[in-house]
Amino acid sequence: MKRFAAVFWSLLFLSVPVLGVATFIVGPAYDIWLPRDVSEHGAAVDGLFYFILALTGVVFIATEMVLFWFIWKYDESKSNGPGRYVHGSHTLEVVWTIIPAAVLLFLAIYQMNTWADVKMRRPNMTPTVEVVGRQFEWRLRYPGRDGMLGTPDDLHLVNDLHLPIDEDILIQLKSMDVLHSFFLPNVRIKQDAVPGMKIPVWFKAREEGVFDIVCAELCGWGHYKMKGRVTFEPREAFERWLERKYAEQEATQPRDSEMAMASGVVSHPTQIAKNQP
Repeated sequence: MKRFAAVFWSLLFLSVPVLGVATFIVGPAYDIWLPRDVSEHGAAVDGLFYFILALTGVVFIATEMVLFWFIWKYDESKSNGPGRYVHGSHTLEVVWTIIPAAVLLFLAIYQMNTWADVKMRRPNMTPTVEVVGRQFEWRLRYPGRDGMLGTPDDLHLVNDLHLPIDEDILIQLKSMDVLHSFFLPNVRIKQDAVPGMKIPVWFKAREEGVFDIVCAELCGWGHYKMKGRVTFEPREAFERWLERKYAEQEATQPRDSEMAMASGVVSHPTQIAKNQP
């Protein structure tokens, strides 16, 4: 019975690396792997991911195999007596402390250029669009025809982000209430939106398409439905979309006479007629 238990536990621990590796091998075939990358810097980010995955994967498999071997070889049924206390090796402890520290230092240096491209080398330009996280939606504000954010002709939208391809995009990210996380899986961008802060986010899309905008931070009961879409398209199509949205927004704005009536400035119908275009 003891031998059976030893065999069972050793095979169980052996199945962990076997099934784990098998899952990573068959995952892409079932479309449960990384989403399609359409960004300029995505290849570098994915390269880092695969490098770290391979490095940690080798260590994981080796550790599980050693664990399997020790359980298989030194089970209780083969023991000639009670276990003995062994102090261990001070040298071995120093070695297996230094090696992981050296690996982590190497990874920190190895990824510095990619990190700088994504988080430090901000393009010298005005924001393309402002994105504001709010329970539970993404509010968008484009500069108006004057090209400046924060003026009366700004274009306001919700959850429907359009951006041109093959151009640097600079997003001004904000939060209206709690901590959100602006996540564009297909351009490998994820940035927390922190209340009280304006955080720049930049990237360049290389392919056309419609993709998800999701919140990657648990932000309340409606977190699961805080989902928008981003459409990457050529500059000409983007300009046409902007003009259409500007026209739709302007059509809903009150005329000067209506605003004056609402504020009580206009008191006579002849005044309204003079203010009509």
